[in-house]
Amino acid sequence: MRRQSSSPPAVQSRVVVDGLSLQMSVRGTGRPLLLVMGLGGNLGMWEPLERELVPRGFRTITFDAPGTGASDGWRVPRRMPAVARVVEHLLTALGEQEVDVLGVSLGGAIAQQLAHQAPDRVRRLVLAATMPGIGGVPGSPAVLLEMSTPRRYHDPEYFRSVAGALYGGRSRRGGPPPELSVGRFARPPTWGGYLHQLYAIQGWSSMPWLHRLRQPTLVMSGDDDPIVPLVNGRILAWRIPHARLHVVRGGGHLFLLEEPRTSAAVVADFLQDRPEAASPRPSGTSETESVDI
Repeated sequence: MRRQSSSPPAVQSRVVVDGLSLQMSVRGTGRPLLLVMGLGGNLGMWEPLERELVPRGFRTITFDAPGTGASDGWRVPRRMPAVARVVEHLLTALGEQEVDVLGVSLGGAIAQQLAHQAPDRVRRLVLAATMPGIGGVPGSPAVLLEMSTPRRYHDPEYFRSVAGALYGGRSRRGGPPPELSVGRFARPPTWGGYLHQLYAIQGWSSMPWLHRLRQPTLVMSGDDDPIVPLVNGRILAWRIPHARLHVVRGGGHLFLLEEPRTSAAVVADFLQDRPEAASPRPSGTSETESVDI
């Protein structure tokens, strides 16, 4: 029987963190799960996945990164440690001592940085469609050039024209599904905020310290991701001691949002302490599962 998704409305508010007024949202009443969005995205884009996670026993916490959505931006750009520090201080402002963290794309890099510099704040880690920065394998030059501007957040027709080549997955096979438009155009990033995010990730790498991450980690990667090729998921799962790799066959860069029901089930199984999801593994190996979409 298919689960009937039922999710309470999100409660949105503003929180001042490190001098910035950030837009944030909480949905549900279960175990706290912080969701960290990727480059240029806003908290509204999480809604399809939230509606599947909340009935599974999670209280989702989302926020607009500085310069995106409805949040204030920095006057001077910051590097990744400062970005992760803002996230840590947001948790403090919300009274959350320890949370599970799910990050996608750039949000996955922020999640890695947070787990590294504030390990006591992160119980379990889910890294989706992300990479370790320098030391990983980038997408094609054409795709990276497309990522250099936020035009796809401001122009719906342009987004539809480039989504297949840029994101792969279902968008490549039949055009972007409706789930990918949820929240995308309502609050596009400012050019300054977008460029600041690009600045933050430039030159960053988690490779020197991934082997010291102690959190049980689920790495989720699609095998049709033009932005973050699958090999990056394999690198993360190899370097992080207590990690497993979940390969989404036919999945593109935005498989979490294209297939929220299937993705939420995988995430919930891992975060709810299924024994097979939590067991440590010998260094240098990884467990691999796959699901077709």
